[in-house]
Amino acid sequence: MEETIPFKNLHSREYQGHKKKVHSVAWNSNGTKLASGSVDQTARVWTIEPHGHSKVKDLELKGHTDSVDQLCWDPKHSDLVATASGDKSVRLWDARSGKCTQQAELSGENINITYRPDGTHIAVGNRDDELTILDVRKFNKSLYKRKFSYEVNEIAWNMSGDLFFLTTGLGTVEVLSYPLEKMQNDLKPVDTLTAHTAGCYCIAIDPKGRYFAVGSADSLVSLWDMSDMLCLRTFTKLDSPVRTISFNHSGEYIASASEDLFIDIANVQTGRTVHQIPCRAAMNSVEWNPKYNLLAYAGDDKSAKYYGDEGVFRIFGFDSS
Repeated sequence: MEETIPFKNLHSREYQGHKKKVHSVAWNSNGTKLASGSVDQTARVWTIEPHGHSKVKDLELKGHTDSVDQLCWDPKHSDLVATASGDKSVRLWDARSGKCTQQAELSGENINITYRPDGTHIAVGNRDDELTILDVRKFNKSLYKRKFSYEVNEIAWNMSGDLFFLTTGLGTVEVLSYPLEKMQNDLKPVDTLTAHTAGCYCIAIDPKGRYFAVGSADSLVSLWDMSDMLCLRTFTKLDSPVRTISFNHSGEYIASASEDLFIDIANVQTGRTVHQIPCRAAMNSVEWNPKYNLLAYAGDDKSAKYYGDEGVFRIFGFDSS
């Protein structure tokens, strides 16, 4: 049964705490906390009440010496969060105490990080198109490392953790098999999808495991069937390169954003836009809550007119009534 969200009655709320722009926002597994990573070299954890009435508490995660470019939560533990930074390190944090529990020093400026859905492994991508996979139990020794000869933009596992996706500057999505047995020397190629006419920037996996979506520099978002790897439809509302995309918890809606001054929310089945959230700047990160229809988003917000805005992110989906 299709849920219909009363988008017209919903509004955004602003969260301020960072000193410089926010690059990444991510919800924990039960949707009660949001982490934000910033150019100010910190991450913050915000306790979010879904109906938005309580006073917001936040906790600063300090220790990185460069921008925190992306972060993600342990899918099996709602208080553990991982951060990837330009300082070449990856850190794991306990979001209750704010303490760093583990740290790995890698070889380049890290820009991408994602957990395997079972919580055992973390994949990290850096500016030099190198992929590193870490075992969370033996964090200081990488399981796997490979430098690619082409631009690698974003990385993701499927819901069962047996396929690994890379979006590339060649307009392709590389699909690799992820063995459960002891890893071979390499990830085995399963498929190369010619997805777009320009570089593929971002990827999102439908939480029900049926689809994945790819956002591209050609300003399109393509929707793919996970079982037969065929493109089902494209979403065409944006005019600029697509930077960030996210499915809502039911897989019913997809949000996508770019340098256009709005976030597009479309119905996944029909491809039609159901709502647009106006924004003041290019967006860096959008992510739906895994339990509620709340969409966190963060952008550049650096125009002189709104200079005081730098360091904020917003959450859309609170009832105006």
